Amino acid sequence: MTSVPYLLSRHILCPLHERVLGRRTFARLRQIEREQWRSPVEVRLLQMRRLRSLLRHAVRNVPFYTARHKPTSRAERDGEPDRLHLRALPTLSKQDIRAHTDELIWPESPGRLRPYSTGGSSGDPLRFFIDRPRQASDAAARILTHRWFGVDAGHRELFLWGCPIELTRTDRLRAWRDGLFNHRLLSAFDLSRERMREYTDVFRRFRPRCLFGYPSTLSRWAEHLMTYEETLPIGCLRAVFVTGEVCDPVQRRTLERCFQVPVADGYGSREAGFIAHQCPAGSMHVIASEVLVEVLDGDRPAREGEFGEIVVTHLHAFGMPFIRYRTGDFGRLLPGRCPCGRGWPRMDAVQGRRTDGIHLPDGRFMHGLAVIYVLRETPGIEHFQVRQTSDFALEVQVVACEGAPSDVLRRVESGLRRVVGDQIPVRVRRTATIERAASGKHRPVISDVDASAASSSSGASRTPRSAVAVGSDAALEEAIA
Repeated sequence: MTSVPYLLSRHILCPLHERVLGRRTFARLRQIEREQWRSPVEVRLLQMRRLRSLLRHAVRNVPFYTARHKPTSRAERDGEPDRLHLRALPTLSKQDIRAHTDELIWPESPGRLRPYSTGGSSGDPLRFFIDRPRQASDAAARILTHRWFGVDAGHRELFLWGCPIELTRTDRLRAWRDGLFNHRLLSAFDLSRERMREYTDVFRRFRPRCLFGYPSTLSRWAEHLMTYEETLPIGCLRAVFVTGEVCDPVQRRTLERCFQVPVADGYGSREAGFIAHQCPAGSMHVIASEVLVEVLDGDRPAREGEFGEIVVTHLHAFGMPFIRYRTGDFGRLLPGRCPCGRGWPRMDAVQGRRTDGIHLPDGRFMHGLAVIYVLRETPGIEHFQVRQTSDFALEVQVVACEGAPSDVLRRVESGLRRVVGDQIPVRVRRTATIERAASGKHRPVISDVDASAASSSSGASRTPRSAVAVGSDAALEEAIA
């Protein structure tokens, strides 16, 4: 397995790629590198300046916000847009985006708007559009936060992430492009013992600077490494980056024990952007140069330190503004400044993100996104929920859109069969509504299977041993060089 020399990837290929796509990612990166060290007061003033610019633009140029804006003062009614207030606009929900997609787009947006869709991890897939400045903003934030741990653009990164079962021509081109950036993608959808051994071999040959993935799948791989005493040259590693789910304390300890590097949590979403990331001192910093975060208790602002729903305004999304977007996640803003010296606000305990996995009788485990992707790509589905019962069967509820294909249920069953095979029953039924959890958060995949029983039934269980994935001094010296 070959990789591109770091200096070539970092200083030529990555900047060239961004320039060809019309994204000023590295210029944005240089700016936020400076802004992270500003005082909290300076950070807030900078946010307000960017927010005023975004609000003026949205109310003047985007039909959805023009219609919804309610002036809060005589100055606004007299046409002084500098006095626009954020709470003069209602919050933005997923239902609003679905119902008013065209009205949310700036009709005269310069450059191409790229269509996106969410991964469907909430059970409610969403389609929207992103412009080049927004793309550059998110990419710059990712590079910056990884630099906090000694990982730069162009360094080798190993992803244990969601990927399609069948690769299209576009997927193959994307894999080739990722190779130029030293990114290597492994599927989180098949975590059998044999596949995890393959991943261990990939790690040994590729020698990544960091790991990136879901905490549930990375920690499962770590448990496999420790259980079967498989050694890794971890001297090349600088960090394990986790996202997409809440990383619980047990998972964090497992990852730290196995890989012996910091575990850093990131928080964001495709629609809301790159929202926050953990620093080496342990604080989860809001990327305040790029987004403004509110925490609401109902419709009122929560007090500092009080839990509520996370509401995000992306300060660089002008083509399709996301202003006061309700994420459906829960957390809180923390008082005080981080010892790391950054002036960006801190947040804590993003709650409500939970996606169970799928267990097969032969001991294989699949991340829940393996089945979510099938439902997301099936035309005519508005909402869904998959429940795995204690006997391994999949019970699938589907809320179909008006005008959905008559064979939508058959398509769902066929797609799921391609993923899970014929080992377990798959039952799909149509319903008018899907009940939410007590927290109000929709869980798209729920498993009632006892994980330990599933593992032991396959003969895969062994008594865990102490961590043995230890890198040698030679490996460490080579990585530093």
